[in-house]
Amino acid sequence: MTIPWLTRFVAVEAALEQTEAPVAVEHGTMRTLLYAPRGEDSQQPHKRDEVYVVRTGTAEFVRDGERARIAAGDVFFVPASMQHRFENFSADFQTWVVFWGPEGGEH
Repeated sequence: MTIPWLTRFVAVEAALEQTEAPVAVEHGTMRTLLYAPRGEDSQQPHKRDEVYVVRTGTAEFVRDGERARIAAGDVFFVPASMQHRFENFSADFQTWVVFWGPEGGEH
């Protein structure tokens, strides 16, 4: 039985074979992805606010020039249009990312 508001992790994990950021759930302006960069984090600033929830592994996160070591269970916010990236991430690094709100972010 398919439940329209539920996505099983096994389906998201299988999609990682096709893309490094499969979409898990979408509703209105909210979009949730599992992000698992490979080799290098090449993402660019996004037009909407975002929250990351680290699922597995470790990394260094650089946000607007400020650097922090992050690990599984950590949660952090990035405002719309702010430069950010993951560096020195472990091979098992995966993070949920939730985008929402209007372009330009909430003020």
